[in-house]
Amino acid sequence: MAQDIYSEAAGLPPEKAFLVGIAAGETGKEEARELLEELKGLAETNGAEIAGTMLASLRTRSPAFLVGSGKAEEIKKAAEAAGATSIIFDHPLSPVQQRNWETFTARKVYDRSELIIKIFASRALTREASLQVELAQLQYALPRLAHSYEDLMRQRGGRYGTKGSGEQKLELDRREIERRIHEIKEELEEVRKARAVQRKRRERIPVPRAAIVGYTNAGKSSLLNALTRASVLVEDKLFATLDPTTRRLQFAQGQPLLLTDTVGFIRNLPHGLVEAFKSTLEEASQADLLIHVADASDPQVDAHIQTTLQVLSEIGAQAVPRILVLNKIDLVDSETVQAFLSRFPGSLALSVRTGQGLDRLVEAIQTALTSGMRQCTLCIPHAEYALVSLVRREGTVIEETHDDSNTWLTCRIPERLVAPLSAYIREHGA
Repeated sequence: MAQDIYSEAAGLPPEKAFLVGIAAGETGKEEARELLEELKGLAETNGAEIAGTMLASLRTRSPAFLVGSGKAEEIKKAAEAAGATSIIFDHPLSPVQQRNWETFTARKVYDRSELIIKIFASRALTREASLQVELAQLQYALPRLAHSYEDLMRQRGGRYGTKGSGEQKLELDRREIERRIHEIKEELEEVRKARAVQRKRRERIPVPRAAIVGYTNAGKSSLLNALTRASVLVEDKLFATLDPTTRRLQFAQGQPLLLTDTVGFIRNLPHGLVEAFKSTLEEASQADLLIHVADASDPQVDAHIQTTLQVLSEIGAQAVPRILVLNKIDLVDSETVQAFLSRFPGSLALSVRTGQGLDRLVEAIQTALTSGMRQCTLCIPHAEYALVSLVRREGTVIEETHDDSNTWLTCRIPERLVAPLSAYIREHGA
């Protein structure tokens, strides 16, 4: 489709959204309220003003409106009274239900999935991210096309088996969307091949890689900036950054680290986006270490941790070693921090804003990266100084001294280097 299906006309007043949460099945009222509050943050991130909210309990799903006719009338009247220009459901709407709601209320009606896709579309900066968002948009829009041309399909009749203008238009648009989806998938495959080539080049000179993951707005970009002095956008918004950013972290002694900030996770992420963004999120699955950041100031921090673990499992990164970090401890009391550390043994508490705890995180990263290494002392002749560079690149130098003939290194090296360097090993540490 030549026109972006989510583009907004310039100069229009901001959207006034009425939000509807649904308590149904395993989603109880308390969790539904939490999700409704999160939906509010998503809508505000997309530039909408919140006109009002309503929580509905769903016992039986209606094929026409999701909720029953009485509740549908109640939602319609509440949205009208609030002066809303749109209604957003925190529950998937089928194409039929979405069309019925728009006809019934004379307002734009959509669900959480479409809202998240809109946000992603507005924040994609690179060519790859734009392609991934467009793919998710088109896959979401394709089953909804049939309801866009009902008026056209009634414009003229015809003999049995003939097609009206609306039906012809529908088929043309469907073919165009399917063609574009195929085209985008081919382009993304080329991007993946290019990334695989880049990865092979990196592996020739091995540099450990770590990925910062976590729930959206937990402070991942702020942590990347603090550790590497990067200049990544930091905003108090959901999905402030969408494209992954990789920076080099150089430890005081030892090998460097490539550190990547990934897109934030969220509950009920549209499946199409999980699929579309697998190539972006593969930075996490290909990493040697994950730094899982959680927000100390969020009362739903435990649920957010579980969501992140679920998404990591979906992208095949569940087995990657992790360091769990509780960020923003400057916003909560010490009892909250201690309770968290008790619930998650081995986790770290820090504040990126104040710098408290950052040194401990750097030490934990170095420890995690060297856990599979052998500590030893090497005596390397000056004539073979290239071996010193090798150790610095692939291991961690704890202490370095020199005499007239040799360089002495107290270091940790990968097991694969123990045999090649055995002639230079003078003593082994613990």
